[in-house]
Amino acid sequence: MIPILDHKHHDSPSIFSPDGLLRQARRQKAVPLGKVPQICLLDPDGDLCRHLRHSGAHLNRHWACYHTEMVELAVPAATIGVVGCAVGASFAVLVAEEMFASGCRLLLSITSAGQLLPTGTPPYFVLIDRALRDEGTSYHYLPPTPYARISPAMLAFAQTVLTGELRIVRGGAWTTDAPFRETEEAIAFAHSEGLLAVEMEAAALYAFAEARDCSVICFAHVTNQMGTIENDFEKGEANGNKALVDLIARVAQAWGKRQ
Repeated sequence: MIPILDHKHHDSPSIFSPDGLLRQARRQKAVPLGKVPQICLLDPDGDLCRHLRHSGAHLNRHWACYHTEMVELAVPAATIGVVGCAVGASFAVLVAEEMFASGCRLLLSITSAGQLLPTGTPPYFVLIDRALRDEGTSYHYLPPTPYARISPAMLAFAQTVLTGELRIVRGGAWTTDAPFRETEEAIAFAHSEGLLAVEMEAAALYAFAEARDCSVICFAHVTNQMGTIENDFEKGEANGNKALVDLIARVAQAWGKRQ
């Protein structure tokens, strides 16, 4: 028996649900019933969240998650609910489940990533169209396959933001649970698969999205070469937040036109 693959019963409902958890969280924390913004963002690095808090941004008062806070980002077309520091597949999907149970309709994930096949000098963004399932969470949502993929509808929508001044390319990513086990052999395999970046959330988020019929778009913010060069992990102007907000605003504007 291989526990990560066996006894998953993908078509069976879960006894434990985000609705049940949030109901108890609201009761215990006296959180008023209401909805979070329609567009939410996972900010695994937390840099945008910290910037927003230091700038006096408001917390969303309807977000009842036990583990995180949601900060509100105002962009021209929408208010975005931002949750920081949900690093890794299992944490990201736990928060994603709670976001959609709380009123989210579009989830963006923009995560720092290591460069695999270079398409330029970091930093730049990759619209992740497929993610190698080298993590554990996706197998609880979908049967085993090598890749989890963005939905065709979300890919068509997301490609509308690929033009303009932002440096964005489309391609595949390797989703790992163990960043400090990115061995020479594993990296060589990722190269052979034509993957552009390595990160920790996309495969699980896309599997969740397919299983739950939710709208999810994952971007990798390629900021580093895995610490193999000096002056690595530089994210750009304002610690990468300017480019991040520009990307979010562009997606929000396109989403508003779509509704």
